[in-house]
Amino acid sequence: MSLDQQQSAVPNPRNPHGLGDPNDTTLRKVEREVLIPKIMRDRARAELCTQEVADFEECCKASSIFMVATCRKQNSALMDCLSRWYQNEAFKEECRVIYLKERSEYRSTGIPKKHRVEKI
Repeated sequence: MSLDQQQSAVPNPRNPHGLGDPNDTTLRKVEREVLIPKIMRDRARAELCTQEVADFEECCKASSIFMVATCRKQNSALMDCLSRWYQNEAFKEECRVIYLKERSEYRSTGIPKKHRVEKI
């Protein structure tokens, strides 16, 4: 076995699964512009704008085909609520911390979030 092969067989403590340093807090462009906003959107809909989401869904179910015209008020209320949270810097920071924690767990265990949840 050559020296290069021996060195590559020993795991790097800063990169245990070859997925990156778990303690790294730098963000790539895709993480800043796609992944963190996805967390923001999901949290805002599920936790912060639940009443607006429920109102819009109820209107859409009642209106079926004509929902575009009849649910404008509920849609604008939902969009106002969501955009208010998207512009909140403290909320952005919370979601960034959540993302970095999830990424760190993935990099240190090598197990994706959806599989971690299933095994618990």
